[in-house]
Amino acid sequence: ARKGSLRVQGKNIRPLAGHPLIAYSIRSAIESEVFDRVVVSTDCEKTKEIALYYGAEVPFLRPTEFATSKSIDVEWISHAFKNLGERFDMFAILRPTSPFRTAKTIKRAFEAFCKAKDTDSIRAVELCHEHPGKMWKVTEQGKLESFLEQGDMEKPWHARQYQDLPKVYIQNSALEMAKYEVIEKYNSREGKIISPFFTEGHEGIAVDYQTDWDLCELIAAREKEAMPHITMKPYSDL
Repeated sequence: ARKGSLRVQGKNIRPLAGHPLIAYSIRSAIESEVFDRVVVSTDCEKTKEIALYYGAEVPFLRPTEFATSKSIDVEWISHAFKNLGERFDMFAILRPTSPFRTAKTIKRAFEAFCKAKDTDSIRAVELCHEHPGKMWKVTEQGKLESFLEQGDMEKPWHARQYQDLPKVYIQNSALEMAKYEVIEKYNSREGKIISPFFTEGHEGIAVDYQTDWDLCELIAAREKEAMPHITMKPYSDL
């Protein structure tokens, strides 16, 4: 939960339905009873204060060089494990930008991960809305060129109805789970063999743009049961 969000300022600690956004990830993780430790990696003192209030551990602050808009995940993950100083069987990444990922979601994912054979990790995915078969590139000559090779197809990708296109899934930010060993073996957060975890309903919604935040506020107001239920008094010092 780094502090330097460029598209939605301060989103990780911005109040949504009474609680800071990050609170929903923390409470869902704790209430899932899947984890031995729920740790927040952040470079922000205010985020640390809020995370501690909602029950997470924050035993260190993330170095600035691992908290930029171009930092890769494995850097701060490795930093976290190095500072925790112990080995684990597995780990999960639960980004604070997914407020509709509940404890039930996490339990379902954990069960799927345990059942998956010959896999290093699982990643949350959902059917894409914008199909790559209908995407285009602009050439140096300023002309459109299909993003996907069309070949000698009788019916090109872009001319087909969505239902006639092959199913394509896009990753979302709901969660990732991986064996601990992938960090040491591959210097990676996911390893080589990845299995899908199919999110349902609002679980895959993430706050990346202001329009996403507006959507989350609308869902929170209309469908309170879709959000993790937090019984604690809201953190008020914002």
